[in-house]
Amino acid sequence: MKLADLGEFGFIERIQRAVAKLEGSGVRLGIGDDCAVLELPAGQVLLTSTDLLIEEIHFRSDWSDWRALGGKCVAVNVSDVAAMGGSPRHLYLGLAIPATMTMDDLDAFLAGFLETAADYGAVLVGGDTCRSPGPLMISVTVEGAVPADQVVTRSGARPGDAIYVSGTLGDSALALQRLQSNRPMAEELADCHHRPKARVALGRALAEAQIPSAMIDVSDGVLADLGHILDASAVGARLEQALWPLSSEFRQALAEESALFELALSGGEDYELLFTVPSDKEHLLADLFADVPVTRIGTVTEAEQGLLLVDEAGEMRSARAKGFNHFQG
Repeated sequence: MKLADLGEFGFIERIQRAVAKLEGSGVRLGIGDDCAVLELPAGQVLLTSTDLLIEEIHFRSDWSDWRALGGKCVAVNVSDVAAMGGSPRHLYLGLAIPATMTMDDLDAFLAGFLETAADYGAVLVGGDTCRSPGPLMISVTVEGAVPADQVVTRSGARPGDAIYVSGTLGDSALALQRLQSNRPMAEELADCHHRPKARVALGRALAEAQIPSAMIDVSDGVLADLGHILDASAVGARLEQALWPLSSEFRQALAEESALFELALSGGEDYELLFTVPSDKEHLLADLFADVPVTRIGTVTEAEQGLLLVDEAGEMRSARAKGFNHFQG
């Protein structure tokens, strides 16, 4: 069956049927009316973020299957909610669909989207569809909730705070480099790029324990995203390269090409949590969340010191808060 045979409203009804059995608490009225009617738990505030993904800019259909792409669209948005200590609840999906996409492609994309949403406890409650004369364009909005006194922002870091990051860094950027150069890679490395994991449980645990003074997710690279915390908090930072958490695959590649460390600094799309912790709360991390390792990579300093990077030889240099920027190529 072709999308043209089904039509826009037939396609929307197809989505509505797929979503209906997944609707959970808080959804009074989902897909099928002019607006969704939703509820928040008592005492919690609404978190909202939106993202736009365009074929050939954010993804290539020949590099990833449609199911994985659907899941990634959810994860990268949910990660923003995790970065503020929240729990994702509702998703909105907008699709501008080219004529080259088949119903099988769309069904696989939607299956991946809904499966991943369910994994994070979220449900699709609305959106829009239209025809695209060019590439596939995907717009996702996520809504989450967090107790009002547990919201974690970028602006609370203070000199003396430790800087921590979850998981490992640079794997997604290394996988992308391998894809761009048509080089083989391990499935685990490829999954870091095609199937990222949002650290929702960790973000909630950190916020509930009120450990972070500031937090952000690593979407544009550690230097760029830490730079946002530094700007919002009016502080500087000193990072220690020797402390950087790297996977075995990344370390192997790094042994062959030392310049690849730049990917762990500025590559982006890790979707790990980067957060600052006052010294009197560091001891709370040990028993907080054993499923995801967290690593101290530096210290918050006074603003006038800027952003400094100490390499493994002990040499210190000024680092620029750089990362991916759509309008700078």
